[in-house]
Amino acid sequence: MGSYRNVIAARKEGIEKKRAYLVGGGIASLAAAAYLIRDGHMAGEQITILEQLDINGGCLDGSGNAIDGYLMRGGREMEAHYECTWDLFSFIPDLMCKDPGEVLTNPRPELVSDPERTVLKRIRDVNQWDPNSSKCRLMSHCGEPDRDPSLGLSIVHVMELTKLTLKTEQELGAMTVQEFFPDSFFKTNMWYFWTSMFAMETWHSVVEMRRYMQRFMHLMPTMSTLEHILFTTYNQYESMVLPLQTWLGDKGVNFDLNTQVTDLDIDIVNGEKTVTAIHLFRSSTDNRETITTTVDDLVFVTNGSMTENSTAGNTHEPAVLNREEGACWALWKKIAAKDPAFGKPEVFCSDIDKSKFVSFTITATDSPIADLLAEFTGVDPYSHKAVTGGIMTIKDSSWLMSATCNRQPQYRSQPVGDYQPKRNKDEPDKNVLAIWAYGLFPDNTGDYVKKKMSDCTGEELLTELLYHWGAKDRIPEIMKTVKVIPCMMPYITSQFLPRVKGDRPEVVPEGCRNLAFLGQFTEIPDDCVFTVEYSVRSAIMAVYKLLGITDKAPPDVFPSKDDVRVILKASETMYGGEMPGEYLLKHLLKNTSLHGLLD
Repeated sequence: MGSYRNVIAARKEGIEKKRAYLVGGGIASLAAAAYLIRDGHMAGEQITILEQLDINGGCLDGSGNAIDGYLMRGGREMEAHYECTWDLFSFIPDLMCKDPGEVLTNPRPELVSDPERTVLKRIRDVNQWDPNSSKCRLMSHCGEPDRDPSLGLSIVHVMELTKLTLKTEQELGAMTVQEFFPDSFFKTNMWYFWTSMFAMETWHSVVEMRRYMQRFMHLMPTMSTLEHILFTTYNQYESMVLPLQTWLGDKGVNFDLNTQVTDLDIDIVNGEKTVTAIHLFRSSTDNRETITTTVDDLVFVTNGSMTENSTAGNTHEPAVLNREEGACWALWKKIAAKDPAFGKPEVFCSDIDKSKFVSFTITATDSPIADLLAEFTGVDPYSHKAVTGGIMTIKDSSWLMSATCNRQPQYRSQPVGDYQPKRNKDEPDKNVLAIWAYGLFPDNTGDYVKKKMSDCTGEELLTELLYHWGAKDRIPEIMKTVKVIPCMMPYITSQFLPRVKGDRPEVVPEGCRNLAFLGQFTEIPDDCVFTVEYSVRSAIMAVYKLLGITDKAPPDVFPSKDDVRVILKASETMYGGEMPGEYLLKHLLKNTSLHGLLD
């Protein structure tokens, strides 16, 4: 967009007559509502968000408590060039500055009360106060850290990666990662960094891997340290969703929870597509209703869902896989049947065994697991500093497990260190840690627990993790101090499945007069799915297109791949810290009398 065009868009004539309906209460819909208000000059009372669950936020979740256990289905690794995300949160006030319970006896700099602070400012404050750095990115052999920071690539691997970035998406088509690279590539540190950080697997789309390579090329030199990765202060529900939802509520936006949209009526005449009705079911009242819409109204649909049909277990019970279709996918299928421009949902929701994984959240109270984490990282888990600095991945785990202990607390209700929110003043101090872990191969049998990961209880999942951390002898004492909640997500990597042009609808398909699509299953040039950024970008694009806003545009995707300095630094990293020319010369002169002259 550029600063010169970063202005409030002009008010459109007739905006006061429009109504907006947003199907789904995830970050895409919440962001779209915010831009309808700020840049579309629409009153909040004209906007309604329809969400089938009893809570907004979509994938950005964070639930539970210190007694029964916390649950995070996943976490977010962000970076400075999430241009759309940071634009959104630059005008959303930070809720935390209103909470007197945030004040500590020795306040952390990022928690000092500031009534003018935005969500963006808070995220910057905490990450500047405590810059992220991985303390133990890879490990194997029951707790031995892998201190090799290199990507471990051969010249063949580098050439294949280079070839990938130069290919077009049309040339690659529906090819998978495994079909593009030789088997030896999947034994490199580069692949372990990549697959664990992005949850991208060998059977996923190589087109998406290409997009990631180009979009985040500037981060390649720090893949082993995760420096420049940004994290929110708390879980993303409390850090991002709640402030945004509160701001929208204060503006008058209507939230219709427990409301499932079952179908849309769409008139298609001479290529023009107009939503004329929204059919919905309110589970709280067991009523079916129809909302009549006109061409002056706006309908935004989050098509598809990564967290549809997620299930949770507990310490003693596994999370059961739900193979049912789910309401979100059923809706997209009904819409898609009306016109080819609305995409092909079956491409993404028809192979659960290639899109599922299991995560689990460990709630540890005054637990020896804190000492174990301190041994790995050299960081006191109760210090409010980043503990692991991102995920620690176990290379020789048959489940390919990774785990992370971020800055604590991860929940505002979580007592830890000098932060002690209490129900009553006589309650003793506690130190509670919230640790998140996941595995990419849920159908494999464990190395210590001889069961499929998907069949394991929370206790069994943690047992396998502790075995790989070299803490087998400490399992009994640690188990007395924890609650472990597993979570099965059938569609969590469905957005990565191989696809071709037309499988995902455009944000505003050709001919649509009042309909836009939002979220991870829309077609957006150059940007990457499985990011908050993709959802927010889709929201801005949808609002500007449907309202005909032309005096400003969504922020550009950061042009990492077009910066020669970034390209050279990434090349140096891929070649093991040497510039490509020097590496090639050494390779050519190997086993000759001239090789030693280059050292």
